[in-house]
Formats: sequence, structure tokens, C-alpha cells
Amino acid sequence: MKPTFRSLLMPSAFFACGLLILALCISACGSGGSTTPTASSMGTLNTSLSDPATCQAPDGQFSHVYVTITDIQANTSATASSSDSGWADLTPGLSNAPKQIDLLGQANNQCFLATLGDNVELQAGSYQQIRLILADNSVSLSNNACGSAANCVVLTSDGSVHTLQLSSEAQTGIKIPSGQIASGNFTISAGQTEDLDIDFNTCASIVEEGNGQFRLKPVLHAGEVSTTSSSINGKAYDSATGNPVNGMTTVSLEQKDSTGVDRVIMSTMAASDGSFVFCPLPAGTYDVVVTATRADGTIYAPSIVTGVATGSTTGTVMMHAPSAAAPTSTATITGLITSQNSSMAGTIADIQLSTLETVSSTIYTIPLPPTSTQQAATLTLETAATAGTTTCPTGTDCSAYSIQQASGGVYIGAWSASGATLAQSTPLAAYTLDAEAFVQSSGGTPDCSPSELQSTAYTLTGSGPYAVAASNLAFTSCQ
Repeated sequence: MKPTFRSLLMPSAFFACGLLILALCISACGSGGSTTPTASSMGTLNTSLSDPATCQAPDGQFSHVYVTITDIQANTSATASSSDSGWADLTPGLSNAPKQIDLLGQANNQCFLATLGDNVELQAGSYQQIRLILADNSVSLSNNACGSAANCVVLTSDGSVHTLQLSSEAQTGIKIPSGQIASGNFTISAGQTEDLDIDFNTCASIVEEGNGQFRLKPVLHAGEVSTTSSSINGKAYDSATGNPVNGMTTVSLEQKDSTGVDRVIMSTMAASDGSFVFCPLPAGTYDVVVTATRADGTIYAPSIVTGVATGSTTGTVMMHAPSAAAPTSTATITGLITSQNSSMAGTIADIQLSTLETVSSTIYTIPLPPTSTQQAATLTLETAATAGTTTCPTGTDCSAYSIQQASGGVYIGAWSASGATLAQSTPLAAYTLDAEAFVQSSGGTPDCSPSELQSTAYTLTGSGPYAVAASNLAFTSCQ
């Protein structure tokens, strides 16, 4: 798989995978021009679903996240709109019998939660766009776990059920464009069978709005996989004790995007014994980034193992608590993000905020260490007319943020069959804030001009406490 397969937020998980996966087993043959396809020119398709997640109870915000899927479609055109021709129905019959699925449910084999639809024939071709369609919240369902709405979240704190608000997803589908598909497309060759996974990063896809409602801001990616040797696994241990971290450990997979930045494409939570596994995975090479927080609140320096191929194990990845050079483990970064339209008036935008660090000329996303308020690798924000107690600058909507990161520089090393040897890059970290703006509930359509803003690098110095007041990131010419 080419290194264009990337995550926005992600995004993506407690347990072993940090993702929603639709495994599509496909084989097909080419058609003869515009003639009706024959049986020999068609293949079969089977669709499955998976998604353990980082925001899951008992430590996460949600005990359940229910979505109701009515259809999955694919198109060979990267620019086709929802009303254009050429859409292939990957799950025929599902529209008449929608399936409600708990994205935080227990997978029966570590990878799959459910099977969607029956086997279906699919024409050969290079498919460059996928759409996943959810049921409108007004749809009536039997045995509805949400009560009245078709999509909802259940809070860990009090068990209350909240409707998961949708925007255009029910009508046009959640779009996965070619830029969010590994290699830009998935190709079905004549007489071949392919497996396609769709990653629905649940925890990076839910926005809690100022009015207390929860809204779906979908983050999805896709890539072909093999049904065998399609995982990466390993363990994360405390270097001082030689035991699993007594706290929470998040493991993320990263690949470079078109600009050369290593982006999170999947995240999972290590088990109590320190073990983690991602499955199934598109074939390719990944960087594995581990962040952890001890039960007493101590944040470990991040650890990165580079060049891990699908089907490999990282071995044991050691996590390092603060050293004498960084006696305070936490760096707190605060700031404001604003958005306005071309008329210089405030307008809402979905924002994905990441922290980046440059190591040996490579820019890595440093996932947020897991805490009670940080349960996804990146921070999902929504600009609004007010931002809590913060007054937005005139003519803007805004969002204030406060994040915690490790004060220590990353430990990094290349993958080896005998285990990676990690060395610390610098005693103290130097973070760059990266914000990407998207059209509200679009599934990843860039918004504003430019659609991505980065701060200067903030280098930590001294013995702490480390507090960074970041300069405002101001988006303009937004929709």
C-alpha cells in the first residue's frame, strides 16, 4: 500500500484496533464496453464491520455509540456526486432492513463486529470513492437501542442516551474520497478477489456541542487488506519497572500524507497486560507511536518505532517516565482557533487539531496522551459564536482549547526483528500546532482558505512547569 492512506483525526480505540472496519471481499471481471455484464464478468462481495475505540468505558466518555447503516456504495469516479450515475451498491437489501450497530461493541474475533448484507456481484474497475449511508434519526426501527432516534451515544457517567445528530449523511452518505483511500483507489481485477476495509474513527468523529448535543463529524478511511497476515501487534511496558504501564496507553499507526507529515490513521488502547493489536490492516509500512499516562497522572515521553510492516510485531516498546532533564512530565498548551467567511463574519467550521514534532527532518504527529479529557489521538473542535467564557474576536466564530502533552522528547528507533532500540531525540519536546478545517459534517471536505494552519514550533525550556500560550490560528474565507 502506498503511503497516502492517512487519518484525519484520528482519529480512530479501546481494545485492539481503534477503528470501524468494513471488510469487503470482492472479485470481478471487466465488461465489454456498454454491453450487459455476464456472470463471468462479475465477482462477489461480502461486507463486515469492526471498531474497538479509545473513548470506550470504563475510562472513556461513552459506553455505547450506536449507528444505523442503510447502504454502502462505491463509484469509479473520484468526482461523482451523490446524484450522479455509476454508483455500485455494495450492500443491496440493507436499505430495506437497516442494521443498527454498537461501534463500541465487543468484536467476536478481535476484528469484526457484524456482517452487513449478503454476498453481491460487483463489476471490475478502479473504485475511487465510497459512501456509507446512515439512517435518518426519524426512521422507525425494531429493537431500537436508542429508544426513538436511529443513532445515539450512551454516556459512561450516568448511562443517559443522547441522539447523535446528523447533517447530510442520511441523504448523501458519508464520503470517503480517493485521498482517504490507500493508493487513491481500490482496484478489482478480472477474476480476482479483494478485501477492502473501511476505517470509521469513532472517537474522533463525535463533537460535543455547546448546547450539550452530540454531533457526528465523520472521519473515515479505506484500504485493501489480506485476510491473512494483516495485523501489527506488540506490547508497551514501563522501562523503569519492566511491567505494563499502570495507567492508560494509546497506540497509534501513522503514515505520511501528501505533504510529508506523518498522520494518525488508526489508534487503539493497550490491554492491561500491555498488549495491542491492529487488525485487519492494508498491506504497507507504518510508524507505531505510543503515548501513555500513569495512574498518578505522570505522562510518559512518546515512543516511536518506524518502518513496521503489516504482519509484523513491534516486540516490547519501552515507555520512559520524566528524567532529570524534564522533572515535570506535563506541558499544557492553550490557544484559540477562529473562523470567518469571505464577508468577514463568523461561521462554523469543524477543526482537527494535532500536535506535531520534527525528529531527524521527519514531522510526526504526537498523539495526545490518554487522560479523562483526552480520548482521541487528535482534538476535535467546532468553532461557534461563543467559546465558553472566552469572547470570540469581532467577526469570528471561535473555539478555545487546552491540551496536555508530554514534556519529554520522543524516544525513537527503526523496527528490527530482534526488537527496536529506542533513543531519545532531545530531552525536551518542541511542539508545532497543526489545525485542519473541514466543512461541517462533510466527512473530510476541506474548508476555508487555506484549509490548514500551523503555528511556529514551541520549544520547552527549563525545569517547568511548562505552559505554552499559543498564538491564535485564524481561518478565513470559510463556507
